[in-house]
Amino acid sequence: MNKGVLLLLIFIFFNATYAQEQFSVYFDSNKYEPTPTELQSFQNWITQNKTSKIVGVYGFCDEDGSTKYNDTLASKRVNRIFQIINKRVKTRDDCKTRTFGELHQQSGAKAKNRKVTLFFLKEIDIPREAEILGLKPKDVVIPKKEIVFPETIIVQNPNGTSSEYKLDVNFMKNLDKAQKGEKLMLSNLNFVLNTFAITNESRGKLYELLLVMQQNPNLKINIQGHLCCIKVDKKDLSTQRGKAIYKFLEINNIDKTRMSYQGFGSTLPLFPVPEQTEAERQANRRVEIEIVDN
Repeated sequence: MNKGVLLLLIFIFFNATYAQEQFSVYFDSNKYEPTPTELQSFQNWITQNKTSKIVGVYGFCDEDGSTKYNDTLASKRVNRIFQIINKRVKTRDDCKTRTFGELHQQSGAKAKNRKVTLFFLKEIDIPREAEILGLKPKDVVIPKKEIVFPETIIVQNPNGTSSEYKLDVNFMKNLDKAQKGEKLMLSNLNFVLNTFAITNESRGKLYELLLVMQQNPNLKINIQGHLCCIKVDKKDLSTQRGKAIYKFLEINNIDKTRMSYQGFGSTLPLFPVPEQTEAERQANRRVEIEIVDN
């Protein structure tokens, strides 16, 4: 039996200070059908407790017979009780049964050991069910609000002019919803040849990343730079390109604890170096965003 379930049942059984009630049905030796007298008593209990709620069930046997035999007999007694109840009394969806065979504190009278005990709550106590059973409330999962990202952005340049950039809304949505460990490529992000300066035509990609970071405060990222064409990044250009994006976000008030950067040179190419085509070079010459947390 699951340890948590066993602890719950033990809690129910011994914590008499709370409002759970109990009712026992007794059996003849080696029988799992209640005697007519016990059956009538049980039917009366059902009639009187249609608004109650069963929270736990225990099956017991006396010391006669083997442990395996008694455990099976106790289980049959529990199953028979549920058949008689036949949904006429409410039961917890996760109501668990526990059969003890003879492995329980034996009464001096054998007849008192052959029983099934129901633990239940009266209608008046059902609103306090979680408290009485010592259950913690389940965490409420609040659906993440869908963020509406703009299709364009207009930014002011240092010289007083303004520039309008078209944004990739699908990329921003994917980045916003990405899970820890995922990597997304900043497509169409280009740098001036052999530098870490981002071309003017590519600045829209920076704002896509910025907008998502602004709208999703839980997002933490690692910015990863990669190069093409050369096997050794002597100038550490891939790291400098990652840092350039990092600094852009920092200047725009993104907390430094939410981001980091690193360069891999050409050690993780998508295509073998030296590349055979311009398309392969572009694929290797990239910046990826790895999701650290979201």
